[in-house]
Amino acid sequence: MKLKTLGLIGLLPLSVAAHAADVATPVAPAAAPATAPAPQPPARGPALALAVEAAQKALETCKALDQKISVSVLDSGSVLKVLLASDGAAPRGVQSSTNKAITALAFNAASSKVGELAKTDPVIAEKLAANPNFNSRAGAVLIKVGNEVIGAIGVGGAKGSEKDEACAIAGLEKIQNKLS
Repeated sequence: MKLKTLGLIGLLPLSVAAHAADVATPVAPAAAPATAPAPQPPARGPALALAVEAAQKALETCKALDQKISVSVLDSGSVLKVLLASDGAAPRGVQSSTNKAITALAFNAASSKVGELAKTDPVIAEKLAANPNFNSRAGAVLIKVGNEVIGAIGVGGAKGSEKDEACAIAGLEKIQNKLS
């Protein structure tokens, strides 16, 4: 093997192989890892543009009612896709909008319906009480394509949860015919 010595501004000399073939060492291919489970597809949900459109419509609807609210749009796996808050919205409304949507998805019903059921069904009441992320006040509706639930829109922060729900419904109605 022929070597060249390079001086680097008075530092220790560095030896470099003159021929790449002299230093190339073949490497055996790595063994394939054990079969890994296939990745799960993402949860179905509204397209981001539609989620934004629904949230904006909910904000506009509540603004017309002089309500400062927050809107959360979740996909069917409860992943938060969009969160919008009106100027002056309270932090409690931000959390409430998300928790209402989580509740609607978990119970496969509007959050107001879950709240009504909990009044007469102790099993539902216990499930609600056991999870601090559930909120069964009115304000969240399911997003469906046919009979398939693909997400939820939750609204929180209005003075009266019936207003939250009206704004969530307005957001859903804005995009319903565009869903597929």
